[in-house]
Amino acid sequence: MSTQTARQHITLSTLNKIRAAGQKFACLTAYDACFTSLMNEASVEVILVGDSLGMVLQGHDSTLPVTMADMVYHTQCVKRANSSSFIMTDMPFMSYSTDKDALENAAALMRAGAGMVKLEGGAWLESSTRLLAERGIPVCVHMGLTPQSINRIGGYLVQGRDPVQAENMVREAVLLQEAGASILLLECVPTALATRITETLNIPVIGIGAGPHTTGQVLVMHDLLGISPIKPKFVKNFLPESDNGIAGAIKAYADAVKNGSFPAPEHCFD
Repeated sequence: MSTQTARQHITLSTLNKIRAAGQKFACLTAYDACFTSLMNEASVEVILVGDSLGMVLQGHDSTLPVTMADMVYHTQCVKRANSSSFIMTDMPFMSYSTDKDALENAAALMRAGAGMVKLEGGAWLESSTRLLAERGIPVCVHMGLTPQSINRIGGYLVQGRDPVQAENMVREAVLLQEAGASILLLECVPTALATRITETLNIPVIGIGAGPHTTGQVLVMHDLLGISPIKPKFVKNFLPESDNGIAGAIKAYADAVKNGSFPAPEHCFD
């Protein structure tokens, strides 16, 4: 069982307590009021207003076309319906390329209802992370496969299999924690590397395709429901396990994360 009751409002402090207790929490993307309410009912601790909306809602082939106006709008939609989950919002492509941009755009998302902003990158985010944290804006840093850098990476590829790259990721994760990051998110990295980073840091680590040993897990809602055209290895369709439609699938996912049955070995990378 998690340390929080079903209807308690989740805060960053709550997530740290879950980590300290050796428990797990669930995170899901949401972009509107209806799905936010379902996630509240299912005790999903963290709602991510993801720039994944560019692909699953807008029909783009990447997250790059998503704008700040898009993220503000969908954060507002989620905030209006939210009664208990902690809201984290992606800062879209090039919205934090300078410290000035990072401050102004993060402030806009916080005003829209976010409790935390998420930035993609590595050591180069140290300055922005420190600046935002000093100004009272909680930061999640997204490492590993970073979709906003897909053109540089060359595809949706597992990151950190090379020993040098793995060591760099560990070093950069520590650096960003020291700069003030409150959460780290790891996407598409080998289980052993994700485990090492999770054990090295003293902040919660959320995984997606990063094995079962991170503090939290996140999925794109459309993947959980089996309606995305692309089905990565780390995705599981929870709808067949539900006897209560979409609401039941969301609850099944949250329960599976907390009891440790998801992700299973078939959803992980060596």
